[in-house]
Amino acid sequence: MLKDISLGQYFPGRSLLHRLDPRGKLLLLVVYITALFVGNSAFQYLFMALWLTVAVASCRVKVKVLMRGMKPLLILIIFTAILNVVTTPGRDLLPGFFLRVTEEGIILAVKMISRIFMLISASFLLTYTTSPIQLTDALEHVMKPLKWIRVPVHELSMMMTIALRFIPTLIEETDKIMSAQRARGGDFDSGNIVRRVRALLPLLIPLILSAFRRAGELATAMECRCYQGDVGRTRLRVLRWQWIDAAVILLCLAMLAFVIIMPLFMPPFRAFVWDVLGWLGVSRL
Repeated sequence: MLKDISLGQYFPGRSLLHRLDPRGKLLLLVVYITALFVGNSAFQYLFMALWLTVAVASCRVKVKVLMRGMKPLLILIIFTAILNVVTTPGRDLLPGFFLRVTEEGIILAVKMISRIFMLISASFLLTYTTSPIQLTDALEHVMKPLKWIRVPVHELSMMMTIALRFIPTLIEETDKIMSAQRARGGDFDSGNIVRRVRALLPLLIPLILSAFRRAGELATAMECRCYQGDVGRTRLRVLRWQWIDAAVILLCLAMLAFVIIMPLFMPPFRAFVWDVLGWLGVSRL
């Protein structure tokens, strides 16, 4: 399960998403998430899923990598779906059942699962196609106006990127410690919830010590390289906007506008679909 967490990993490549400006990719993610929360119909979700499919295909990230990253969040997704099914009022589909399952709840659960899946997949694509250094520079540029109110923008962006970068490292370290504990007779899978929590104590202590040790080594390495924050700092690669970045952002803004106005076209579109089905001899249920 731990090896399935792929958040924070970077896969080098030369695709269009890899070559886009990281500031533009942050803006694209915000626009996509906004469109996900604006959309509420099946056609809007299908349209957003089509955009996500095109993005995944363009950056040549394997679908199984995305699906593997979803495994650690599967319990949360299932719990959210069940909660929506049993708490949404509407027409009861199972009268006499100890839980009230409604048709509206099932529809809402499907929408929530689709929204969570596309949101997480889009976030994964950002880390898959953006190196930690580029992500740090992009966050610093985006939060630059906060410097006017004396917010340590560079330090915040550096801490966020380091935390994101060390997620795969800590996961690998956790897996090694668990393997070592199992070789010594440790059991993390059997027993009730209380016993499993107690079994994690021999895992957490060496993991915390290892995290502090890595943090000290990182601080020493940064001091040896005369790191002093953003004071007098120069960059090896300066972020520059290109015409392709502006074109992609304008295209995504057009996508957001289309998602917003899509409900206006739904009634005529549905009528057209039923007319075509009637012409084909398919009666309305």
